[in-house]
Amino acid sequence: MNIPFIKYSKMWLFISGVAAVISVIFLIMWGLKPGIDFTGGSLMELRFAENRPVADEIKAVFVKSGLEVSTQNSGEKILIVRTSFLDENKHQEILTNLKEVTTGDITEISFETVGPTISQQLKQRAWMAIVLVSLGIIIYIAYAFRKVSRPVASWKYGLLAVIALIHDLLIVIGVFALLGHFYGIEVNTPFVVALLTVLGYSVNDTIVVYDRIRENLLRRREDDFGVLVNAGLNQTLWRSVNTSFTTLLTLFALYFFGGSTIHSFVLALLIGIASGAYSSIFIASPLLVVVEKWQRK
Repeated sequence: MNIPFIKYSKMWLFISGVAAVISVIFLIMWGLKPGIDFTGGSLMELRFAENRPVADEIKAVFVKSGLEVSTQNSGEKILIVRTSFLDENKHQEILTNLKEVTTGDITEISFETVGPTISQQLKQRAWMAIVLVSLGIIIYIAYAFRKVSRPVASWKYGLLAVIALIHDLLIVIGVFALLGHFYGIEVNTPFVVALLTVLGYSVNDTIVVYDRIRENLLRRREDDFGVLVNAGLNQTLWRSVNTSFTTLLTLFALYFFGGSTIHSFVLALLIGIASGAYSSIFIASPLLVVVEKWQRK
């Protein structure tokens, strides 16, 4: 069976372009909801021996002390509290006040504080990591494909792979901008780790397809470039589908049966890897044919 991927490449690229534009619109309209790692502040995880009190009762304790606060339920008796910066004296004062307004014992499972200076450094390093990874991908692919610099220059393989990666990142970021606006989902350091993981996974899938195209170019130089690319896609299709499917199965298991603390991280991986599987087949390779046609014109 020979699926005509390249024949409908304009449709695939149009769909991808629309999805990317919508993600950018979401990002501009709402932006991402930064978590404590990027804003600075304190995070407390509390377990209540009896029924968990109403969130407004907990918030009132922090507001009374002049603090901004947000809460998130976790399980039946655990509450995650994010608040502005707490020094140790204020931290102990808050714990004392919480015990006065609740029945039963309160156990503090964890307490962490991130200063504004550290949060700004984390933000800068996150962007730097993404940029450096993208540059590294272009350089590596340009070197690996140096023997097939015709009809498309080897460095363009790397550039087009990065364009496909940007699409994947935009989809993940757009979804989290939507979730942050409507459901209060925050992005922290694990979100950046998920983005970098998506970069690595997606480019791996793309390189497998590109490598088969390279082999076809070396063996069948006389054929039309679009035919060679389509052949490479068909030859690697089931490998890409099987690899992505088994990875997504594992991630679904983690999402539904793992702890609530990793939900956002796993969700970012789910969206990114599914998008990466799509972009490797329907964006990165069709763009090669588009560039080759532009060069001929």
